[in-house]
Amino acid sequence: MLRLACGTTAENVDRPRSLTAATSAARRGDLILVPTESVYALATDPFNSRGVASLRKAKSQSNQIPVPIMVPSAATMSGLAVHVGLPAARALMLNFWPGLLTLLFEPQSTLSWEMPRDAPLAARMPLHPLLLELLRATGPLAVTGANVAGMPAATTVDDGVAQFGEAIVLALDVGELGVMPEIARAGLAATISTVVDLRGPAPELVRVGAVGVAELRAVCPDLVDSTAV
Repeated sequence: MLRLACGTTAENVDRPRSLTAATSAARRGDLILVPTESVYALATDPFNSRGVASLRKAKSQSNQIPVPIMVPSAATMSGLAVHVGLPAARALMLNFWPGLLTLLFEPQSTLSWEMPRDAPLAARMPLHPLLLELLRATGPLAVTGANVAGMPAATTVDDGVAQFGEAIVLALDVGELGVMPEIARAGLAATISTVVDLRGPAPELVRVGAVGVAELRAVCPDLVDSTAV
């Protein structure tokens, strides 16, 4: 595994080379380890069948389970999903991206990728500056937590390597991760993403996370809360 120390400042001379190496690896369909808001995650090119197969194998996932993607901007979604221009979708992306909000879209029928038919496209624009910089170079990436089911989340590169070993080809190491200052300052109650399904007649809240119901309804009044009991 190639482990690349990658500081969080633009002055770090190794940062551009690290990002170039990570971009090449992801496009080849290799699994790379990347930092997110609070943990490390596995990532690869969602349009590379080898990469998606490697990701599923590492996570012991069936090919019927959709793999979440991360994008560098809301504008990217127009090439991936339908109904991106609807008011609810636009309002949610404008107000909560980048951030801890995952949106479920109907994927474009022309997409050529290894995802189950009729499954939603789960997309998020992350907050971590290094991951965003990488996404601007790679385009969308399939991203999932670097932990085996039932095991603790990986807050260091060593944690991820301990669980996935040689499956990881390259790691972008920014040191131990905790809650990002942006999240702490916002007083967010959770570090998991809130999930809203945009495929139906009205936006539907299907998982409560860092973004609360009141915040969502402030910009999307017709939100249906399916988590309410």
